[in-house]
Amino acid sequence: MTANAIGFALLILVIFLVIGKWIRVMVPLFQNLFLPSSLVAGLLALLIGPEVFGKVFGFSVLDLEWLTVWASLPGLMINVVFASLFIGKKIPNMKEIWYLAGPQVMSGYVISFGQYAVGLGLAIFLLAPVFGVNPLAGALIEIGFVGGHGTAAGMRQTFELLDFPEGGDLAIGLATVGVLAGVLIGISLINWGMRTGKLAHGADKKERTILERKGIAELEVREPAGFLSTRAESIEPLSLHVGYIGVAIVIGFVLLQGLIQLEALTWGAWTDMYLMTYVPLFPLAMVGGIVVQLVLSRVDPYATVDRQLINRVQGLSLDILIVSALATLSLSVIGNHLPVFIILSVGGIVWTVFAFLVLIPRLMPDYWFERGIGDFGQSMGVTATGLLLMRVADPDQMTPALSSFGYKQLLFELLVGGGLFTAASVPLIAQLGPEIMFVVSLILTIIPLIVGVIMKHMRKKTS
Repeated sequence: MTANAIGFALLILVIFLVIGKWIRVMVPLFQNLFLPSSLVAGLLALLIGPEVFGKVFGFSVLDLEWLTVWASLPGLMINVVFASLFIGKKIPNMKEIWYLAGPQVMSGYVISFGQYAVGLGLAIFLLAPVFGVNPLAGALIEIGFVGGHGTAAGMRQTFELLDFPEGGDLAIGLATVGVLAGVLIGISLINWGMRTGKLAHGADKKERTILERKGIAELEVREPAGFLSTRAESIEPLSLHVGYIGVAIVIGFVLLQGLIQLEALTWGAWTDMYLMTYVPLFPLAMVGGIVVQLVLSRVDPYATVDRQLINRVQGLSLDILIVSALATLSLSVIGNHLPVFIILSVGGIVWTVFAFLVLIPRLMPDYWFERGIGDFGQSMGVTATGLLLMRVADPDQMTPALSSFGYKQLLFELLVGGGLFTAASVPLIAQLGPEIMFVVSLILTIIPLIVGVIMKHMRKKTS
């Protein structure tokens, strides 16, 4: 494939992003559902592509060459998204993080590892014996719901290497269900909480302005996209920030290769069980980002990193990832496994709602609803959904929910939601078996639940 063909495919993709934005501006339903424009654009591309138009009308509006390029983008862009997570952020000491975010870390672990337990239980006792599905399907709920489109797309190659190629498409489909269900159920829960007095300060009863609903910032109060930390005659500031992200990804790549070699020389050779070969790059790229931030915080007296510019690069990468992942989604795979897809979707939703209503109130020392609704949103439709729901439930930030939610990510995303455990979960199921991993996931659900309850009790005694 020529460079011109690749470049043209990228141009078509960003045009879809523009179209998706203007569709969202014009369609009130999409505004009320808080759907990201990238999700709208990806669904539009899927609709006019070979999976829908191609099968219904016999032709595809999208060129197969474009789709070939797009299919490779999610696995690349997820590295950028995760490498960007901590660059430009102050990394506080562990004691401060634990005091502010400990209860939310525990609640996040309970929900995430519980999703593994539910998924593996369904896979062992229903999906595998009745529908003949690969037991690796037990990991799909957490990968799709907590991990979101990025992690689902990033894990596609791992599923293929482990002879479960349909796993990637099912995970992306579950991520779409998670986003939609997270917003719809989350808003319904907030309305219920407001009626029943569960919210400490009430929710924002004001109607959003027309521009807010359309996702347009008012001209007079628009925030800057970032600040220029270097002069353009020396280096374009955006180029420098992309370079820092590139360094983080390279560090992650070196770490991954080192772990692969270490495994080959040690426990892999001793046990004939190899995991690191199947682990994708993106969780190690996140570790690389932490290394870059720690080094810069010590050797860069000029503060050349601007977090807002990093956010812009990360946001662009995530938009490209979502559009390309949805546009290349195989509906045939989901259709061929529709009962499995529905069962996993329902199982994931029921567990996450149960955890929010029954378990989170027993873990949070205060403001359980405002804190928990963020964890619920993240566990259904990634971090942005959690932030959205917290903004609706606590618009004036009168509770510590937002700050503790932010600190939580430092410990939470290292392991689950696309972290090290998420990346290793599929090869672990393949190597150890679904039964052992089902027991492990149950234990990993119960331990943070017990720890969280004890922490809440101890804080009550000292307050």
